[in-house]
Amino acid sequence: MEDMTTALLRTLVSYFFLLLMLRVMGKRELGKLSVFDVVISIMLAEMAVLAIEEIEKPAILFYIPMLLIGLLEFLMAYISLKSKKVRDVVDGSADLIIENGEIREAAMKRNRLNMDDLMVHLRQKNVKNIADVEFALLEPTGQMSVFFKERKDPVTREDLGLFERELVGPVSYKGLPIPLILDGRIRTEALNKIGQNELWLKREIRKYGIRDIRDVSFCSIDEHGIIYLDKKDKPPLH
Repeated sequence: MEDMTTALLRTLVSYFFLLLMLRVMGKRELGKLSVFDVVISIMLAEMAVLAIEEIEKPAILFYIPMLLIGLLEFLMAYISLKSKKVRDVVDGSADLIIENGEIREAAMKRNRLNMDDLMVHLRQKNVKNIADVEFALLEPTGQMSVFFKERKDPVTREDLGLFERELVGPVSYKGLPIPLILDGRIRTEALNKIGQNELWLKREIRKYGIRDIRDVSFCSIDEHGIIYLDKKDKPPLH
């Protein structure tokens, strides 16, 4: 019974102690935590759990390390304010994933981001067509910031980016743009949905001077038959 009472008291103390520390440290919402913030939060949570479970040990043995972690957070936050280099190391920096409407393969690999992940991020930003994106940055928090291409009136072919799209005629579906090629691989189910086949797709990409499907990073078509195509980055010559 005594152990149960001790555990309950430590639970209450740990709860309010941890809540106070997080409030004082000015923690952001979970979806916007940096890597350093996540590490600090995990360590504090682990210390709080040990303080509750290890009732045979004095609670001060766990609360002092928690205070030390809090002081470390204050110290790193202060240094980060003074030094951008330290801030980039601790919190990371934004990485440009889409630049001038083109997907940057090197940035995708560096952030271990595949095409499916990219499409999820864009859909969360209400992006229907990747061709409408001018810039997309992957923030240190893992969120993606998206900047759309400017709209002008009247719209010109250059505004629509028709140098990298082509009208291919009516298609037999209604809905969001469908990815036809992801990471150099044809999506057969997508071709079936628009009533086309691989031979048709290969003919279309040849219009862009591409003969190998594997050279295509991303290719999609919308309900108006407009194709968007992004080539893979060429490796540097040594």
